[in-house]
Amino acid sequence: MECGYPNLKNVKELIYKKGYAKIEGQKVPLTDNNIIEQALGKHGIMCIEDLVHEIANVGPHFKEILSFLWPFALNKPAGGFQGKKKLYKEGGDAGNREDKINELISKMN
Repeated sequence: MECGYPNLKNVKELIYKKGYAKIEGQKVPLTDNNIIEQALGKHGIMCIEDLVHEIANVGPHFKEILSFLWPFALNKPAGGFQGKKKLYKEGGDAGNREDKINELISKMN
């Protein structure tokens, strides 16, 4: 499990390339802003750009967006992972990468 602080560019790329909504338990691609508006319009989130902004800035409706989005399915990074059981700070791959998560996202997206 990896975590960190992704930049706006990576958040935007993930949503556009790998973004899916969870509608009534079904995985629905984010191909139309109407999907977002119907589910999150009551929170003022009408389009993909609003979604990206809310995630990148951890806005007041961040929790609702997490419930709305399907988890991202990313590819393995080139070269695989090193030392899965060690924390990132100790030379492994697991844990909080802070701002360095952006490098990993770029490799896996």
